[in-house]
Order: sequence, then structure tokens, then C-alpha cells
Amino acid sequence: MKATLTVLGSGTSMGVPTIGCTCAVCHSPDPHDRRTRPSILLEYGGKVVLIDTTPDFREQAIREHITRIDAVLYTHTHADHILGIDDLRPLSFHRDGKIPLFARPEAADFIRNMFRYIFDADYKFGGLARLELKPIDGTFELFGRTFEPIPVIHGETEIYGYRFGSAAYLTDFSEIPESSMPRLQDLDVLFLDGLRYKPHPTHSTVENSIRIADRLKAKRVFFTHICHDLAHAATNAALPPHVRLSYDGMKLEFEI
Repeated sequence: MKATLTVLGSGTSMGVPTIGCTCAVCHSPDPHDRRTRPSILLEYGGKVVLIDTTPDFREQAIREHITRIDAVLYTHTHADHILGIDDLRPLSFHRDGKIPLFARPEAADFIRNMFRYIFDADYKFGGLARLELKPIDGTFELFGRTFEPIPVIHGETEIYGYRFGSAAYLTDFSEIPESSMPRLQDLDVLFLDGLRYKPHPTHSTVENSIRIADRLKAKRVFFTHICHDLAHAATNAALPPHVRLSYDGMKLEFEI
């Protein structure tokens, strides 16, 4: 089955332009250098699956004309990946049942505690998002297709990336454990954290992600979680032909 992947956001936690920054990328006229916080949308078989609800989700949803969300997968609980959860409200009102949210068990607990007003409140006036947390610790099926959590290391914390069919999305990592490497074979599309050239304690660099791409031999590789150190056009010109920076609004087709 063919699926469409839309990059809702390709930026780092502060976004690009970054507030108060006077650098060339933050003032670039190239629309590819405008990056909202990192998230993707998957569409297949009439269903719509979102990975992460960023603080920019409202803007992303309006830009991409999103009218429904059938499920949300969370990679981890940092602010740039969860703070848009309340903007699921209008999409949850016009459906049968609650929108299921899939996350690691400890991440599901964190989200429940942080957003108690959604999950535990008895608010008689309505208006709360209709959401249901579903902890996951292994492969699961979603609308007839298999999703596999891929453990990666983000600083000192293990979080999830995801594989779905011939594609995988690993947005935040400083290291991919050896035990996860066999799960990333035979990919058509691979998204990797590619923050910048300079080393970072919790994110992969451009050079490191190129090494990972060479090892995994995915046909198409895209970097995401990109900061304002990287200009889109100049960076792409220096990358291998099968590796590119992703950008907000980019769409791809793949087999799921």
C-alpha cells in the first residue's frame, strides 16, 4: 500500500528563525530555511497518523489543511514534541470515539500527569480534547499496518523512533544502539536527526548521521531537527546525492 509522508516541521526545539537571532539563516529569504518544530504526518488507506504534537501544530495543521487525525505516536516528552496536544481539540470533536495516543509507558505517564486537565478532569462544560493514552513497549498494528518502535539514545535517555513499512523516523538521538540497527535494514526512506556540524550532547551531527546513512544504506535519507547553523541550499550542495535536508511541507510517497 502506498503512503504519503508530509514533513510538518523540520526544525529544532527553538525553531528557525530563532527568537532574537540575527544570523543569516534566521533572516534567510529561502522558505526552506523557515523551520517549525519537528513532526511528520502519515496518510494511508484513508487514515491519518501524526507523530508528535509540537507547539507549532496549529500552524502546521492549518498550512497543510489537516481535517482529521486518527492516531498520534509520541517519540518522547520534551516540550517541542508534546506541547501542541491541546490543538488536537477541534479534530477530536468531530469523530466517533477518542483519538488514541501511543507512547512508551513512562512517556504516557508523563503526558497524563502533565495534562491532567485533559485526562483526569471532570469538566462539566465540555471543550476538552477527547484523547486516550495507549502505552506501547513493542510492535503494534495501526489501521492494518505494522508500526515498530525503534529505541534510540537522546543524551542519557532512551526514547522511541518508529519504523513503518519501508520508512523510519528517528528525530532526536545522539546514538543508535547496536540492537536497533537490524530493525533499520532495507529502508526506502530514513529520517535522521541532523542538528548541525558542531557536536551536541543530545543530538546527532551531520557527519555522524552521514555515517549512519552509509551503514544502513537506505535509498533516500533526510535530516530533520535542523538548527539555524545549517542553510538549506548550501548544506544540500555539500551532502551526498541520496542525503538531503528535509523541509517544512515536503511530501514523499513510500510503501507502508
